[in-house]
This record gives sequence, structure tokens and C-alpha cells, in this order.
Amino acid sequence: MEDYGLLFIQSSPILPESILVLGLITILVIDLLSGTRNGFWSYSVPMAALATSIVVLFLQWNEKPVFDFYGALQINSLNNLFRSLIYICALLCVPLSVDYVRCTGMVTTEFLSFILTSTLGGAFLCIANDLISIFVALECLALPSYVLSGCMKKDVRSTEAATKYSLMGGAGSSILIYGFSLLYGLSGGETHLQEVASGLMNMQKFNSTGVAASAIFIIVGIGFKLSLVPFHQWAPDVYEGSPTPVVASSSVVPKVAALALATRILHTILLPLSIEWQLPFEILAILSMVLGNLIATTQTSMKRMLAYSSISQIGYILIGVIAGDSRSGYMSVITYMLIHILMNLGAFACITLFGLRTGTDNIRDYAGLYRRDPILAISFTLCLLSLGGIPPLAGFYGKLYPFWCGWKTGLYLLVSTALITSVISPYYYSRIIQLLFTGQGEQRTFYTEAYKIYPYSLTPKNALETIMVLCTLASTTLGIFLNSVTSIAENAFI
Repeated sequence: MEDYGLLFIQSSPILPESILVLGLITILVIDLLSGTRNGFWSYSVPMAALATSIVVLFLQWNEKPVFDFYGALQINSLNNLFRSLIYICALLCVPLSVDYVRCTGMVTTEFLSFILTSTLGGAFLCIANDLISIFVALECLALPSYVLSGCMKKDVRSTEAATKYSLMGGAGSSILIYGFSLLYGLSGGETHLQEVASGLMNMQKFNSTGVAASAIFIIVGIGFKLSLVPFHQWAPDVYEGSPTPVVASSSVVPKVAALALATRILHTILLPLSIEWQLPFEILAILSMVLGNLIATTQTSMKRMLAYSSISQIGYILIGVIAGDSRSGYMSVITYMLIHILMNLGAFACITLFGLRTGTDNIRDYAGLYRRDPILAISFTLCLLSLGGIPPLAGFYGKLYPFWCGWKTGLYLLVSTALITSVISPYYYSRIIQLLFTGQGEQRTFYTEAYKIYPYSLTPKNALETIMVLCTLASTTLGIFLNSVTSIAENAFI
């Protein structure tokens, strides 16, 4: 029986996604049958589905690369690494949102169903292998994200964030699909990525103006999804106006999926034009690192500050994408993205907890937090220091890999800019840390009596505090185990 079960798992490449679909249907049925009396099951079912999907994905890990659905999906070890990052993000974001949803009165089933739907879109985007399936998966990821940004219907900022996110996201998708349409026509009507590359090569179109225009549209579309400067205009407003758990999810899941898409398109279809597309991406990465860090120093909202910080972090990760035609390039992208997920979610867990207790995300209101809640202040401090790349925290080792990879491949200007701008981020992080420990803050009124501060308790009292502690510990100590992570990423190179 065990052999049949393992054979079934290994012969079903999209079984993890099928489990998520089953979990999505289950929570909808539970909501239909039990109404408002489904709090426990609403969160248990998606977490169980996500955990099972991760287990199944690792059981399929040693399988050879396969094409499914007539080549529309390509499943290999590298794509599985990106899929696993997507599932890890969602698995951490669900418990992170439990108390926020309860305290703000949001509809639990709607919130979780949109989270699972966007996770499905991100997972399929990691394995999509033709132009049509890429666009469908991209919209499956994007549309629920737009809705989640505006799920606080009575909050004007949330409505504004959803409007800007949908308009800018729709513009980015339109530009990307126009680039795809040019590739479709120039390759002789092919949609599969490998066949598009072969068609362009056979018809000798790689030096044509059409392919150059298509590459520009694709780069711009990917730039919107990754919020690279100057296509970042939507990110600060969406981060500030959206509910904090939604921001936590949107800050990592779409970026992982977009990076998976970028590595596949750039190094499959546009590989013969690598010299041409590397220069625009270098410019975008430099602009993102410089402007992201500089503008972050002027922010007064904690979520806007982390928005610009995330823009600069993507600039660092992009070094590995540009150098990704080597094994070390892919390794650096996977490694830094994993660390970035843990650091970012840890920081947003701290902001969510503080926001529920005080009703604000203004930086000045964090003054003197250490005297009121030492555990929250220390956790936030460690996450910020890791984001700043301070050794020996995990963020330092995460930056080290793409920097070293870029230097070995000759990206001297890009790496030099990254090193210089890396000095700026500890400046604005240290100002916040100083405020946490030395500032004079006033006591705030809580939204609910159930959310009390336990200043000297070392035991997490709820799911949100548990995620905060776990992410803090991981972003602090993961550097010790990076050799194992990098070896997995290197072996995944196909």
C-alpha cells in the first residue's frame, strides 16, 4: 500500500496544487454549513492543506524534469524550490493574520480563500511553461491580491490602496502580455517557451526590432511586478493602506513568483540576447538600491519605510538573476529570497502586533516600546538588523551570496553600488532601534481587552506572537545552516 501511495504522489506533478484546491473548497463548504461558528476550522484547513502540499512537494523532489498538460507546465527541481518558497510564505501568513482578522471584524472565509487563491496563482506561475498559462497564473495571483488590499471596506486608505494596486497592476500585466504577443507572432505562432526560442532562432529574428521591443515590454512588465524603480509607484501607497497581514503576504509571494518567471523567460527565450537585457536590469537594480534606501530614510510610516526597504532588497536579489546563467546565480537568488521571506514576515508580524495594540504604524509611536513590551522590541530589533545585513545575522549571509556571485561574473559596477547602498540601510534601521530603546512613548489604548501586553513573558500567547518569534529566530540563526540551503539550490540547477 505504501508503494502505491508513493507511486501516486510521484505520478501526480501538480498534486500539491490539487491539495490546495481541495482545501479551498473545504473552507467554503464549512463556511456554508456552519456560518460564523467555523473559526477553528477556517484556519486549520488551509494550514493543513499548505503543510501537506509542502510534504508532497518534498516527496516529489528527486523526480526528473517533466512536462505536463501538453507542455504547458514544466516541473523541475529549480521550479520546485520556488514553489516551496511560495508555500512557506502562505503557511506563515495564515497564522500571522488570525488575530488581525478577528480584531478588525473581517470576513474570515473570504480572507483565507483569497490567500489560498493567490498562493495557487503563484505556485502555477512558478511552473508555467507557455505564454498563455503564464498570463493566466499571473492574473490568478494578482486579482486576489487587489481584492485583499481593499478588504477593509470602511477604511479609505484600504480602498485607495486597492484602486492604485489594481490600476498599476493591470498596466503592468497589459505591458507584459503585449510583449508576449510580439514573441508569439515573431516565433511563427508558438506559445511554449522552448518552442518560442527555437522559432525565433530558426527564423533568425533575434536581431530584429520586434524582438528588441518585446524584450523591453517584458522587462517593464516584470519591473512592475517586482516594484523596481521607476515602476515602484504603487508599492508605498499599497503597503501603507492595505491591512498589515495583506502587506506581509504581498511583500513576498508576488516577488517570489515574479523572480521565478524572470529567471525562466530571460534564460530560456531571451538567452541569446543576454548582453542586451542585462544592461536594462542592471540600471533598474542600481536605481532600486539607491532610491529605495535613500527615500526610506525620510519616511514617517513604518509600512512605507519597509516598502522602500523591500524595493532596495529586490535590487540586491536582482544581482543573482542577472548572473543567473551560472549555478551560483540561481543559488544566490534562492538563498537570499528565503532569508528575505523570514526577515520581512518577522518585521511585519511585529508591526501587526504593535498596530493591534496601539492602532498606529507611525514610527514616532514606537518610542519607548522596550519598556512596555521587551519581547516585541527585541524581536523587531533583530529583524531590522537582519534586514540591514548586520553580521552575524542571516541577512548578512543572504547579501553576501549574490554580491560574491555578481563579482565573480564581472558585475563590478552593480556590486560596488550594492555595497555602498548597503551602508545606508543600517542608518535608518538604527534610528528606529534607538527609538525603541531610548525614546519616550505614551501608553496607547487597545482595541480589545483580549490583547493585553505581557512585558516579561517569554511564552507566545497567540499565533501572531508565535510567528513573530519563529521568524525572528530564523532570520537570526539561519546563517549557520546556509551551507545546506545553498547545496540544495546548487543541485537544483537544470
